Parts: sequence; structure tokens; C-alpha cells
Amino acid sequence: MVQRNRLGNSGTVLVILALCAASWATDKSTAPKADRVVIVKNTRTLTLLNHGQVLKTYQVALGGDPVGPKAKAGDNKTPEGEYIIDSKKPHSRFHLALHISYPNAADRERARKLGVSPGGDVEIHGLEAKYAWVGSLHRQVNWTAGCIAVTNPEIEEIYKLVPVGTPVEIRADEKPIEHTETVDPKNGNMHLTIPVMATAKPKQ
Repeated sequence: MVQRNRLGNSGTVLVILALCAASWATDKSTAPKADRVVIVKNTRTLTLLNHGQVLKTYQVALGGDPVGPKAKAGDNKTPEGEYIIDSKKPHSRFHLALHISYPNAADRERARKLGVSPGGDVEIHGLEAKYAWVGSLHRQVNWTAGCIAVTNPEIEEIYKLVPVGTPVEIRADEKPIEHTETVDPKNGNMHLTIPVMATAKPKQ
């Protein structure tokens, strides 16, 4: 009888653990995804938003010559303007990467007038394996060729939260985000709603 009770208790524990695991998996799969990314160059921040609510803000490193918009290939500047995440790179040299749809039409026209190539291959990425140990200290300087860099744990998080097709706005300066404010009558919490930017189609 004692042995039977032990087996029964073990079975109950296994059922509880299975239910907890299923609940955890469901919570992870339903975690809100970002529907907009805002990068502010003068504060060196990258913010993920979902329906106007801030999911998380990260400190970043930018191009080695961060002041002003990118104009040509090799100028080490981070672009400014409206783009989308048009592809993901799971085997990036920089751990993981999200490719930004630079150049847009305005960038190409600017480069045409200057008689130069606008460049490309601008990404949000992590750190090379040999420099991963540097961690958050990499943010002490702007070191990229025009990309937006975060730590490897951070890019792993961003990679999961930002789908292909997500709008990306890169700003020179911090400014108020256009929004409307509403108060939930049930709990008194204030909610911000931010207009969704028009987007281009991502790469196939």
C-alpha cells in the first residue's frame, strides 16, 4: 500500500510538472512581438514598441562617424530615415543580425546627386565570437561601419521579438513620439498609442 501511494504521488507530480511546462511554453509563444523599432542616434538607444507600448529599450553602438545621415559606401555613418527589417541572418559573423532595408528612395536619390554609391548591408547585430567577452563595454565607443550593435544576449532577445517586415525609424535626435493618450477606466492606467508607419515589402 505504501509503495502504491508513492507511485501515485510521483504520477501527480509528473502531471503538475507537465502542465507547468505546457503553460510556460504557451506564455513564451504568446509573448508580444515588436511592431515598430525606433533608433535614436544622439541617445544611442534602440526601442522596441508594440501597439505604442514600449517593450524594451537597449543601449547601442553606432557607426564610427555617427553625426549626420549615411550618404555613401564606406563613410562609417549610420543611416537616418524610415526602413523595415527585410531579412534575418541566423549565421551572421556578428552572432545574429537583422538586415535593415537601407538604402531607401531618398538615400538613393541623395547618392545619385553626389555621384556616389549609397552603400548598403546595414544591420542590427551582436558581437563577433572573439569579442563576445567585451559585453556591454563595447558601447563605450561607436565602432561599427554604420550598423547598430548590441550585446549577444541582447541580439538574441531582439531577434526573437522583431519579425521580418517590422518598420524601423532611425532618428538623429530624440524628439517626442507622435501619440495619443487614453486612460483605462478599469484600472486608471494610461496607454500610449503610436501611429503605425507605412512599410515597404520585405525581401523574399
